[in-house]
Amino acid sequence: MPVLPAKDLHRQVINELINLYEEREVNTLARNYLQDRFHCDAIKLGMNAPVAYDESLLAKDLQLLRAAMPLQYVVGFTQFMGHRFKCTKAALIPRPETEELVAWIIDLLQGQPEPNLKILDIGTGTGCIPISLQLACPQIEAVGMDIAPEAIALAYENAKTLQAKVNFTQADVLSDPLGGGWDLIVSNPPYIPLKEKASMHQNVLAYEPEQALFVPNEDPLLFYRAIAQKAKVALGPKGYLFFEVHESFSEAVVKLLKHEGFRQVALREDFQGKDRMLRAERGE
Repeated sequence: MPVLPAKDLHRQVINELINLYEEREVNTLARNYLQDRFHCDAIKLGMNAPVAYDESLLAKDLQLLRAAMPLQYVVGFTQFMGHRFKCTKAALIPRPETEELVAWIIDLLQGQPEPNLKILDIGTGTGCIPISLQLACPQIEAVGMDIAPEAIALAYENAKTLQAKVNFTQADVLSDPLGGGWDLIVSNPPYIPLKEKASMHQNVLAYEPEQALFVPNEDPLLFYRAIAQKAKVALGPKGYLFFEVHESFSEAVVKLLKHEGFRQVALREDFQGKDRMLRAERGE
């Protein structure tokens, strides 16, 4: 297996990708790639330590990265809430903003006097939300729901690997019931209007599942409305509803939830200062 100084290998990756992204972005991508694939972390890079690498694997990976495949799909995993989740094109790649939503929920769960709560995640994808919640709060009963069978299979695999006691079910939130007796329902549903598709990067459009991203231009609140209306019945007394929201529609979702009878509706900013998270309580 060949060996190169870390900075030389880093520069090689940058040179292959420099025409795809801005310089700062490609520098970060190269660093993350080397760490994920060849365990070349910031310390090794700073020391310019020798790094052993697989030449054929590097060539294959760079070909995929040049084709704008997201890094997480190239290496096959991502880190989320301190856990390694397998990533495939069956589901959206977990984002840092969603980590903030999960952390908000964990704060709530850890302060509950009755910890044995039932939680439903709608549009579970990789299963990152219910798995992370169950690992942080082992006493809860967590279920992930998704319309895509391939996403359910991926979520089950992640739960097994991470030894999380989470169940998953295939269902369509727009047409199927949610059951009842849930203490908390959370969702990061599709919320990007189709008109925004043209401005999105190719690495999202070409690889991530469209049904998990887009909603009709004329009804961007489609999933929020459906979930809110069903959550009124599915949540138990004093149950909680958490959403990740599109910053442009955050106030509209607040208005929707108040109209549906939810109370204590609160928005929270993400690390970029955008209104991207929402919490509400079921009205009595």
